[in-house]
Amino acid sequence: MDPAERYIRLAHAIDAHSEGYIDGYGGPQDWADRTKRDPAELHEGAVALLDEVAGVEDAPRRGFLTVQARAMVTMTRLLRGDRLPYAEEVRGLYDIDPVRAEESELDAALRTLDAALPGSGTLEEREEALRARVAVPVDDILRVAAPILAALRERTRERFGLPEGEDFSIGLVTDKPWSGYNWPLGNLQSRIDLNTDLPVLLPALPDLLAHEGYPGHHTEHAGKEARLVRGRGWFEHSIQLINAPECVVSEGIATNALRALMGREEVEAWLTGELAALAGLDPDDVRAFLAAGRAREGLKRVSGTAALMLHEDGRPEAEVLDFIRHYAPASEARARQSLRFLSQPTFRAYIFTYSVGGDLVRGWMDREGTAGFARLLREPLTPGHLRGEVA
Repeated sequence: MDPAERYIRLAHAIDAHSEGYIDGYGGPQDWADRTKRDPAELHEGAVALLDEVAGVEDAPRRGFLTVQARAMVTMTRLLRGDRLPYAEEVRGLYDIDPVRAEESELDAALRTLDAALPGSGTLEEREEALRARVAVPVDDILRVAAPILAALRERTRERFGLPEGEDFSIGLVTDKPWSGYNWPLGNLQSRIDLNTDLPVLLPALPDLLAHEGYPGHHTEHAGKEARLVRGRGWFEHSIQLINAPECVVSEGIATNALRALMGREEVEAWLTGELAALAGLDPDDVRAFLAAGRAREGLKRVSGTAALMLHEDGRPEAEVLDFIRHYAPASEARARQSLRFLSQPTFRAYIFTYSVGGDLVRGWMDREGTAGFARLLREPLTPGHLRGEVA
């Protein structure tokens, strides 16, 4: 049996116990057997797979399958009831170390944000008031998104290329723990959902659409399906797993997707000009929101630190909620949405893929430039590979 078939069959058996483990699948349907098997048997299968992939001849393929199979060993340990320390869970599933922010670092970022936010009142009140002024009405989101996606798609095609026949649909959803999601469907297709539980902000919309679409998740999945599955017969890339190291690279790509196409000044000119007019928003409000963006970057580790407080330190949810509200800074509704994401079994360790993956890919891009980002879209690079190259 080809290791890809064994890998895909094991993934579906794991998904039968942990629904959502498989994020998308476009491979042979007779491999998609979700018959429930004993977790101890699944663990033995994961260990056997890890041994088997050590014999794969092609080095990049072997490297990818090795870290993925190693994560399956950890996942099946969790399924059979092993209690792992939270940091070990993160390392085992994603091949990265969880990173906790220093409180002094967060306090400094809050002071910078405080100085940048206009108006009067508390930090949270001014942040929420500014967010309300740059929110796109729900009925207008898809209308405003359409020209953004068209521009991102054209730039992606020119800079990185797109496989013939790729496409996705886009829609609005509610009652989700995330702001946006790309669902790989196979056959170079995907579906993007934008969550409207909380306001969708114009200044964040190009980044969100680049993240989920061009040149982010959709572009990566379609490109790897075209080049690796169809081109080389590596069917392991016809499936996407949530609790696996591939997510670190994928979220790193998506987090840096807009940066791969446009510089900060160009994005800000687009937002305060054409897009503000299209959305009917005051460009000065958009400009004020963007001006505070640098301070918000200093707060990117708030969610990961909250996850460590919750799952490693055993802090009460109320204390973690207060931490998020203070350091995000966020309304109770936004803080609860964040806590909901961190509390879900599928995503409790996933949160570090954004910050750690984003930093890894940013360092890789600083070293390798546009050609390096193109490689990420086409080749099965791993977190360990990026760490070694960036270091």
